[in-house]
Amino acid sequence: MFDIEEELKRLPAQPGVYLMHDAKDEIIYVGKAVSLKNRVRQYFQSSRGKTAKIRQMVSRIARFEYIVTDTEMEALVLECNLIKEHQPRYNTMLKDDKAYPYIRVTVEEAFPRVMFSRTMKRDKSRYFGPYTSAGAVKDTLDLIHKLYRIRTCRRLLPRDIGKERPCLNYHIRQCDAPCQGYINQEAYAEHVRRALDFLNGHYDELLKSLEDQMMQASAAMEFEKAIEYRDLLRSVKQVAQKQKITSGNMEDRDVIAMAKDDQDAVVQVFFIREGKMIGRDHFRMSVGTEESKSQILTSFVKQFYAGTPFLPRELWVQEELEDAEVIADWLGSRKGQRVRIVVPKKGEKEQMVELAYKNAALVLTRDNERNRREEQRTVGAMNEVAGWLGLTGVRRMEAFDISNISGYESVGSMVVFEDGKPKRSDYRKFRIRTVVGPDDYASMREVLTRRFTHGLEERERLKEQGMDEKLGSFTRFPDLLMMDGGRGQVNIALEVLESLKLTIPVCGMVKDDNHRTRGVYYRNVEIPIDRHSEGFRLVTRIQDEAHRFAIEYHRSLRGKTQVRSILDDIPGIGDTRRKALMKHMKTLEAVKAASVEELAAVPGMNRSAAESVYRFFRPQANERTVIVEE
Repeated sequence: MFDIEEELKRLPAQPGVYLMHDAKDEIIYVGKAVSLKNRVRQYFQSSRGKTAKIRQMVSRIARFEYIVTDTEMEALVLECNLIKEHQPRYNTMLKDDKAYPYIRVTVEEAFPRVMFSRTMKRDKSRYFGPYTSAGAVKDTLDLIHKLYRIRTCRRLLPRDIGKERPCLNYHIRQCDAPCQGYINQEAYAEHVRRALDFLNGHYDELLKSLEDQMMQASAAMEFEKAIEYRDLLRSVKQVAQKQKITSGNMEDRDVIAMAKDDQDAVVQVFFIREGKMIGRDHFRMSVGTEESKSQILTSFVKQFYAGTPFLPRELWVQEELEDAEVIADWLGSRKGQRVRIVVPKKGEKEQMVELAYKNAALVLTRDNERNRREEQRTVGAMNEVAGWLGLTGVRRMEAFDISNISGYESVGSMVVFEDGKPKRSDYRKFRIRTVVGPDDYASMREVLTRRFTHGLEERERLKEQGMDEKLGSFTRFPDLLMMDGGRGQVNIALEVLESLKLTIPVCGMVKDDNHRTRGVYYRNVEIPIDRHSEGFRLVTRIQDEAHRFAIEYHRSLRGKTQVRSILDDIPGIGDTRRKALMKHMKTLEAVKAASVEELAAVPGMNRSAAESVYRFFRPQANERTVIVEE
């Protein structure tokens, strides 16, 4: 038994990291401390001054553990790693986990390559980026290969010169084939130098050169070549326009600001490399109502820069970070040189941070509006349906449908909607086992009985093992059962639930003569619904999804068995009699409509086989209908 009071007394007055566990031994919070003894004890002292989030977290702590470190910086690094690994629910979490692309120039090779890279390694290559768009990187690489004819192959040169034929890039004039010795190392190095100038943003000389070549080709009436130069010129200008000059001192820096509401925050980052803004991106953070901007930005900086291989020389931030000096030292140790964290107060720097904030606020507003519309479409629609039925607390809805072709390969589908959204991991499909022929009611009875019986058995098994009964795939029962039909289907469902001693509301999704949803059937009353409401659209989506899922399963089974007739499922009807029936009657509809006498008159059929066919297509006649001979 973990005694919190006793363990608090044993805490060391040293730097380290602490991990809070709940009753299920899940890590719910990770933090660092200069003094573990002082920091951890604060959580269990008077709740005055603590945020609601911290009070809730403390109420769930069953035990804690800690790891002692030599320095506060070591504690910071360990905290970042543990947060990333465990994703504790009470830590302010960065929701995005992006890996930004780089352009890598393998300058250590005799014949360097210019290539796409998702990582920045500590090697002798030169890296440009990170870029916020993989598409932009690929466009830039395509342009570089067209302009400077840099190789893309992995051949070891000069060792492999002349061993293989040149690749397609040589024939389309995007490589000078150093693999064949068609260009020497010095000339190739000049191409690479010019490519590096291009990546460094030196476009003026290139633009002038392309324009001169375009004019010369045009004057010489070499119009195809002129068009080629024109297209290259446009591509270079397009790349150049994306590089906005934001500073004259050619520094690498990130500009970071945020906007927040009660539940979410959006952090906007401007990426500036060598004085040019190469892109921007935004990141969502899950936050508490009472968390300050400083706390959120501190969490963001620690989590984001723990996972990115490139570190700028400066961070311009909106608010002073907690533990700013320790974070700056940590970033500096990772970069190998000093990293400055600056809070601009005036002038151009402050305007840049303000611009980042405005962009963050725009994204937050846009996302909130989109989330509001999505909530109306899902949770709002679900609550509207529940309101029609006078129900509360409806979160999970299950719908069922039957699919067959004249009773052949009957299947059932179960679809699940939670909070108004499909939960496809809980979908289930059933192959009808006990019903012969096209009897949708009996098929639905079998499907519902199997679904809930399986759920009850699984609940009992988990209970015997001392486990949460909601851990099983079938143990979560719906708050509302939606049947694809009216009174008949609803009554079947109610009978099955009553036989299993389950109390679950059941409503039917009623369609009109044109197969369009017109209302819901509940407690022997058909309730008309507004066709323009979100609730109506949700009911339609559920009905269509159940139907789609059943049809897809049925189609897959038909595909496996290829050509087959429903007549094959009738007892006493083999291949010979099936062929005789179809040859004599011509169509399946004629077989269904035929009397016993007409069926018995078919060559190869007898009275017993005729009665078997007759009863198969009339389930209500089974065991009850007496056929009297004239």
